[in-house]
Amino acid sequence: MHAYVIGNAVIDETILVDQWPAAGASIFGRQGSSDLGGKGANQAVVMARCGLPTSLVAPVGDDFRAGTIAERLAAEPVQSRLVRLAGHATDFSIIFTTPDGENAIVTTADAAENLRPADALAALAQAEAGDMAVLQGNLSEATTKALLREARGRGMVTVFNPSPLRPAFPALWPLVDIAFLNAGEARALTGAEREAAAAVLHAQGVGEVVLTLGSGGALLGGSGSAPIRVAAAPATAVDTTGAGDTFTGVALASALLRGTRLDELALLHAARASALTVSRKGTSSAFPSVEEMSAILAQR
Repeated sequence: MHAYVIGNAVIDETILVDQWPAAGASIFGRQGSSDLGGKGANQAVVMARCGLPTSLVAPVGDDFRAGTIAERLAAEPVQSRLVRLAGHATDFSIIFTTPDGENAIVTTADAAENLRPADALAALAQAEAGDMAVLQGNLSEATTKALLREARGRGMVTVFNPSPLRPAFPALWPLVDIAFLNAGEARALTGAEREAAAAVLHAQGVGEVVLTLGSGGALLGGSGSAPIRVAAAPATAVDTTGAGDTFTGVALASALLRGTRLDELALLHAARASALTVSRKGTSSAFPSVEEMSAILAQR
């Protein structure tokens, strides 16, 4: 089993603030971390640290940030291929973090938006039936649709984390085997909450739906059986950046490594790993290490 993640890779610049800036206001902040991030890179790094063979294909520009991303990825157990886009800027994120660990993120998408379908599809050239294609919302609608169709044609399991949201996403649901969303995204897409939102997405074509609910835990539903709910693992939140990506990556890796569908144990493993992530500052540097992942996945 092999996971192919096609998505963005960015440099996360974190600014620590006491409160969110209001329109027209100037406030003081403190420099936080500068770290490897981007939903594509995050999920690929997490799955690779779990011991799952994982490939990442990510677009970057022709600037200094591309070199920084390459250096950071080289230190991870993930197989990475960066698609260099001449004339475009490497994407980056500005993350505002408050003392309670909550964050607001602004991410540029010049490189992600300009990854052409042909370059993205090359990532799946060696993929086989039963492998997994993992996508997020940063790529263009055309590239995302082309990848999902190609993956389906190869008999792969398709996973979609529709973040950031785009208006055309509902048309892609019939191509998605597993969707990961947070409560706000599910509400925006369906107008419903929790189990009802999962049922709506399933009715629109998604095979299985995982909703992350922050301190409310998570649920797996939409497949026709009774929803599975797990509680959040105890944690002292310092920085929630990357927590959702940790949950997605660990849940998928847990199931794949055990040769099973998503189940309660996969969600429990993901919750425990996410609790570690939120207890630390940074993005990829806050993810559980290879050794910590091994210990988490050994738990029952």
